[in-house]
Amino acid sequence: MKIETQCLHEGYSPKNGEPRVMPIVQSTTYRYDSTDDVAAVFDDPTKSLIYSRFENPTTDCVEKKIAALEGGAAAMCTSSGQAASLLAILNICEAGDSFIASSSIYGGTINLFGVTLKRMGIECIWVKEDATEEELNAAFKDNTKAVFGETLANPALTVLDIEMWAKAAHAHGVPLIVDNTFATPILCRPIEWGADIVIHSTSKYMDGHAVQVGGVIVDSGKFDWTNGKFPCMTEPDESYHGIVYTEKYSFAPYIVKARMQLMRDFGCYPAAHSSFLLNLGLETLHVRMKQYCENALAVAKYIQSTGKAEFVTYPALEGSKGHELAKKYLPLGTSGVISFSVKGGRNAAVKFMDSLKLASNEVHVADIRTCVLHPASATHRQLTDEQLVAAGIDGGLIRLSVGLENVEDIIEDLKNGFAQLA
Repeated sequence: MKIETQCLHEGYSPKNGEPRVMPIVQSTTYRYDSTDDVAAVFDDPTKSLIYSRFENPTTDCVEKKIAALEGGAAAMCTSSGQAASLLAILNICEAGDSFIASSSIYGGTINLFGVTLKRMGIECIWVKEDATEEELNAAFKDNTKAVFGETLANPALTVLDIEMWAKAAHAHGVPLIVDNTFATPILCRPIEWGADIVIHSTSKYMDGHAVQVGGVIVDSGKFDWTNGKFPCMTEPDESYHGIVYTEKYSFAPYIVKARMQLMRDFGCYPAAHSSFLLNLGLETLHVRMKQYCENALAVAKYIQSTGKAEFVTYPALEGSKGHELAKKYLPLGTSGVISFSVKGGRNAAVKFMDSLKLASNEVHVADIRTCVLHPASATHRQLTDEQLVAAGIDGGLIRLSVGLENVEDIIEDLKNGFAQLA
């Protein structure tokens, strides 16, 4: 199936007489005929369901759909995008290990990687998103276990050179993990460019309606975990019957380990109703992403034409930073998110935002409705001045998430906002 058809039909195929729409299975538990039957499922949870801290039939359908959309072997949903980022790293890193990450990623992830994981004894090595291949290779240590980046960084909108980062990661025998939240598989499928693991905050475009928080991890099933760097995959897991993940679950050992070990212990699994709502968003993802991109490009051109912005970053815009990489990795568009810096700095940015009527000032992005955020005051508020600069953020920077309203109405709202700066 083409990806538009997958959005509607993957994951759930009703049998004769069954509901056409994927049902909500609102249950935490599953009944078995005998103690032996339960024991058999604990020996191999991929055979059936144990408990909804691990898996739920509704969520399972959504996981299968997202795995298909990304071209992966398997997926596991989480209760948030932050949980997906955390488990993606913890699944292969432990105290004493390190991993490499782009310095221009989302502020919450910067704090998670640079502070919280540091307290757990896991080092994050920061590398500029536009690092050369030589600079990236120089950042690796003997204990480096992964490389992490965002297809489109939030909010800097830098474009990751996925192929080059994957080449460096694989040269050192480690996987590339890519956060594909802003692009979605409609605009870019990182696995096709060499990524091994793909994550999303499904709260954003995948959901689209701002009604539930969630995340997902997709395992490409392609990385060779038997290269000697990952004993957690190739040696018996004493916490789960001595299972060797690469032997018993060779189709997707990474995601099976994440579910059987980390999800078992952390329990950050989404509710069935949340997964049902997520699926409704996924069914229209291909239609929405096309319109987001069309609206955002028109808005970016308008902002650029006003002369009231120090710069406008929208990779699909001719001359914008990342435009050449966007043509390679995101030929269909670069989402509905625009970053621009208002002349006059922080005070001017705040005045502009507070005067908008249609666009909502809120801590969200990638919604069906247009919304704005001042990253230095909100999502990246905990960062130092040096970290803000590394993340591509200044006091005048505004993150504009263009929605699905008529683009003329969006531009009129912005025009009124700019008029307040005259």
